Amino acid sequence: MFLPKKVLLSTITKQCCLHTNKKEFSAGVAVNSPTKRICIVGAGPAGFYAAQYILKTLSDCVVDVIEKLPVPFGLVRFGVAPDHPEVKNVINTFNKTAEHKNFNFFGNVTLGKDISLQELRERYHAVLLTYGADQDRELNIPNENQPNVLSARKFVAWYNGLPGEQHLNPNLSGRSVAILGQGNVAVDAARMLLSSVDALRKTDTTEYALEALSRSKVEQVYLVGRRGPLQAAFTIKELREMLKLPNVQTIWKPDDFTDVPAHLPNLPRPRKRLTELMLKSLSEQSSSSSSNRAQRRFLPIFLRAPKAIGENEIKLTVTQLQNDTAIPTDKIDHLPAELILRSIGYKSTCVDGGICFDDRGGRVFNENGRVLKDATSKSVDKGLYVAGWLGTGPTGVILTTMNGAFGVAKTLCDDIISNEVDTSSTKAGSEAKQYGRVVTWSHWQRINQAEIKAGERLGKPREKIVDVDEMLKVAGL
Repeated sequence: MFLPKKVLLSTITKQCCLHTNKKEFSAGVAVNSPTKRICIVGAGPAGFYAAQYILKTLSDCVVDVIEKLPVPFGLVRFGVAPDHPEVKNVINTFNKTAEHKNFNFFGNVTLGKDISLQELRERYHAVLLTYGADQDRELNIPNENQPNVLSARKFVAWYNGLPGEQHLNPNLSGRSVAILGQGNVAVDAARMLLSSVDALRKTDTTEYALEALSRSKVEQVYLVGRRGPLQAAFTIKELREMLKLPNVQTIWKPDDFTDVPAHLPNLPRPRKRLTELMLKSLSEQSSSSSSNRAQRRFLPIFLRAPKAIGENEIKLTVTQLQNDTAIPTDKIDHLPAELILRSIGYKSTCVDGGICFDDRGGRVFNENGRVLKDATSKSVDKGLYVAGWLGTGPTGVILTTMNGAFGVAKTLCDDIISNEVDTSSTKAGSEAKQYGRVVTWSHWQRINQAEIKAGERLGKPREKIVDVDEMLKVAGL
């Protein structure tokens, strides 16, 4: 599937040579082509936002983006819920960046496998790592590896068509699902489980996921959090969507909200609005419960920590708060659950030995986006940068990622402009004899059009191709 390293390197450097050797003419005067070369590893939101800033700031640069998948956009394509198409509109901005004459996309190229960080640094003046977080944090409790325990990340990737997850086959034959964690990813998973399949058919949810969801017997989804309502990690937008979900009743535990109203006056405005919405929903449930005939239920549960996985259940430790920290008590609850989704956060991995990586924190050691030479010093590795979740940890939404990527891109540009990063040497390699199976932007456009056409036949925005070999075939590789 992948190119031999020598062919791959020449493939990437051929494009560099094209920029190096060509002359642009304006009114009969030759204009030198760009001389500064920057490589971004990862074609997700952080990578594209950084590329946008760099190309706008540095007039004489080329930005090459390499991506391990044949397709771009990362979590915008594979993480955003299918029923949130407005969030995916940022792809329009990314497309404009990709149309820049000094932008190149190289898909189906894996750092640490097809090409090393050292080899990239030999060919580029600066390298920016933005390959994200593709692993899960674990609970470290008994029986966590049972077949009925899945990560919410994998579940989201399954219905979003991430290559490699199409065969996840979650067991939806039971009545109850417990989602451990209360972030937006957890709420997205709950909403997909409780939504009408007819409504989802109008989205880009994969057909195999729609088929499985149409046979689902799930009637209730628990959303379990260690701490209280005042520490809930989901946003007000996500909660509003759950409260408005047709044929779904939200049921709160009144005991979880003891003393919560007393804190309202001192809360920051976003937290106050979210808490007020929860309290409003709680106050309405007693009057509507007797008349509500909803077939499905959404049940947020606070102050409970996972203790052990049992047969068709999860054992929970009742907690109490001390300075916003969940402290376990001696009380134990048992929650019925035929399927359990773990949603306690993502983490990044170290894909190349040349990266100064914090294994415990799951991110790259850095100082304001500049990668450190080692974990103990503050000495930066000049010309090497990191942005997105790989540098910060998995926090925030796309807007957070955008601001962070712009910030690191500004740092990179400032370092080049001030000569902190040496750009005097020529960074180019030998011209390639063949392209092999490296996916360029024009190849991706073939894949994109094929997906859109497949979606039109099904009455949806697109039907994603989920097999890498099929993607490459459609691309003409």
